[in-house]
Amino acid sequence: MFKAHPLAALALAAATLAAPLAAQAALNTLDGKAPLVIAHRGASGYLPEHTLGGYELAVKMGADYIEPDLQLTKDGQLVAMHDTSLLRTTNVADLYAKRNGGYNVSEFTLAEIKTLTVKPTGGLAATSYQGFTPSSADPYRVPTFQEVIDLAKSQSALTGRQIGLYPEAKQADPLMEDLILSTLVANGYKGSDKVFIQSFSADTVKSIHAKQQALGVDFQLVVLGSANAINNLGLANIAQYADGVGVSITSSGMGQSFIEAAHANQLKVHGYTFSKFDDTAKDQYLQWYGYGIDGVFSNYTDKALAARTEFLAAAVPEPGTWAMFGLGLAGLAVFGRRRAGAAFVR
Repeated sequence: MFKAHPLAALALAAATLAAPLAAQAALNTLDGKAPLVIAHRGASGYLPEHTLGGYELAVKMGADYIEPDLQLTKDGQLVAMHDTSLLRTTNVADLYAKRNGGYNVSEFTLAEIKTLTVKPTGGLAATSYQGFTPSSADPYRVPTFQEVIDLAKSQSALTGRQIGLYPEAKQADPLMEDLILSTLVANGYKGSDKVFIQSFSADTVKSIHAKQQALGVDFQLVVLGSANAINNLGLANIAQYADGVGVSITSSGMGQSFIEAAHANQLKVHGYTFSKFDDTAKDQYLQWYGYGIDGVFSNYTDKALAARTEFLAAAVPEPGTWAMFGLGLAGLAVFGRRRAGAAFVR
C-alpha cells in the first residue's frame, strides 16, 4: 500500500483549510470569529427603540443579536424599556398624571403600559422605515420580554438563523434576576444558545452566575461599565463569574490595549454605543474591528454590517495567495519524497 509522505499530507491539509485559516488568522477577536453586531435597543437609529418593529427591522438587516433592556412593572412583569421612567420614549404624559412625582415604570401596571405608544427619539429615528412593514399588529407598543423572545423565535424560523438575545437587567433586583432566568428557561433556552445577560451591577452578574448554575444552565454573562470601572473591578476577578465585559467606547482607557488585556483573561469585549450615522461611521467601525473588538452595540445595524463585510473582505488574503502557499507545500512534499528515495539508492 502506498503511504503518503508527511509533507504531502500537510500540503493537502493546507489546500483544504487555507481559506478558513486565513480568515481566523486575520482576526484579533477572542475566538477568531467575526465580531458580533448587536442591535442596540433594536434598530433604534431608524425606529422607536425597544419596540417589536425596531427589533424586527434590525433582524431583517442582519443583526446577530437584539438587545432588550428590561424593567419591572408595578405588577412584576418584565418589559423592554431603557429608562426607569416612561416619559422620554412614550406618550405617557398625554394619558396619565404623574405618580409619586414622575412616570416610573414601576408605578404602572402592564395593562396601563400597554396603552402607551413608543415615540422615535434621536438620530434618524422615525415612525416608519422605507420598504419595511412590521409583522406585529402593534409594532410600537412597549413589549414584554416574552414578546421579544417570541419575535426572536419567529424570526429565527423565517431567516433560518438563530437570532440571539442580549437582555440587560436594568435593576439590581433579585426578582428581576429570577424572572430573566425563569423566562429564558421556560422558553427552552440553555447555555448553548445565543444568549448574553448583561448588567452594570457586578453583584447582579455574580448572583445570576450562581443562580444559573443551580438551574443547570450556563448563559454567557457580561459586566458593563467604563474601562476604568472594569479595571477597578479587575479583569481576572470578573473572569471568575462572567464571560465578557461591555465597555463604553468613549471611556478613558478603552482601546486596543484594553481589549488585548481582556482577551488575555479570556474575556470578550463588546463596545457601546456605535451611534454615528454620517460618513465617519464606517471608519469608526473599521478602527474597532481592527482592534479585535468581539462585538458592537450599534444603533444602525446596516452600517455595522456593511463595515464588517468590508473589514472581513480586506482581512482575508486573495485566494491566489493561499493557492500558491498550498502549491509550495506540495512541491516541498515531492522534493522530500525524491530525497527520501535517493537516500536508499546506492
